[in-house]
Amino acid sequence: MTDIFPLIIMNARPAAGKSEIIHFLNATPEAERRSRYHLGELTIFDDFPMLWAWFEEDDLLEWALGRPRLHTTPDGYFSQVDFWHVLIHRLSLEYDKWRRDPQEETTAVIEFSRGAEHGGYRAAFHHLSDAILSQAACCYVRVSYQESLRKNRTRFDPSRPDSILQHSLPDEKMERLYRDDDWDSLTADHPEYLNVRGHRVPYVVFENEDDVTTHPGPELADSLAACLGRLWALWRGRDQP
Repeated sequence: MTDIFPLIIMNARPAAGKSEIIHFLNATPEAERRSRYHLGELTIFDDFPMLWAWFEEDDLLEWALGRPRLHTTPDGYFSQVDFWHVLIHRLSLEYDKWRRDPQEETTAVIEFSRGAEHGGYRAAFHHLSDAILSQAACCYVRVSYQESLRKNRTRFDPSRPDSILQHSLPDEKMERLYRDDDWDSLTADHPEYLNVRGHRVPYVVFENEDDVTTHPGPELADSLAACLGRLWALWRGRDQP
C-alpha cells in the first residue's frame, strides 16, 4: 500500500500561505517529506499562471493588434463568471495529461483560491474531474480577510507581477473577489469529508492567522506535520461508511 498522498488540493484566500507551504515542502529532503508529511516528489498544478496568461494575451490583442479582448475586461476582471470554472477544467485537463504515465512516487498538488463572488469553493469543487475527486485530499489554509489583505499588500513586488510568490491584487479587487469566502458554509455540515458528486474528499484546516509561513521554521514544520497526519488518517479511511 502506498505511503504518500497521490493528490493534495490546497485552498485558501490569496496570500494566506499556501504557496509558501508548497515552497517549504519542495525544499524538504525527500525522505523527511515522505515519512513526516506523506508526500512524494511534488508536481504543482496552479491556476494562477493560466489566469495571468489570459490577461497578458488580452493586453496583446488590445494594445498590439487592436482586437477585442477575449477573457478579461480592461479594468482587470473576467468578462464572464464561467471563466473561473474554465480554469478548474483546465487544471483537471492538465492533471489528466500528466497522469497518462505512471506516477507512483509523486504527489500532485492542485492549488487555487476562490471567493464567493465567483461561485466559491462549492462551484469550484463541482467542476473538478472525477479522476481528481476520487484521489484527492484537501488542505484549506485559514486566515481572516484582514490577514489575507495584509499579506497581499506585503508580498507585492511590482517588478514581478507574474510571480507565484510575489504577485498581488489591488485592494479594490481583493474586496470584491475575496472578502467573502464560502469555505465555512461549505463544510459546516461535514466536519471531515466533502461530498462532491458521490466522492468523499477528506479535508483539514491549517490555521495560519499567526503567519507561520512567511518565515518558515520549526513551528511550521510541526504544525504541518500534525495537520497532514490527520489528513492522512482521513484519506486512508475515506472509503469506509
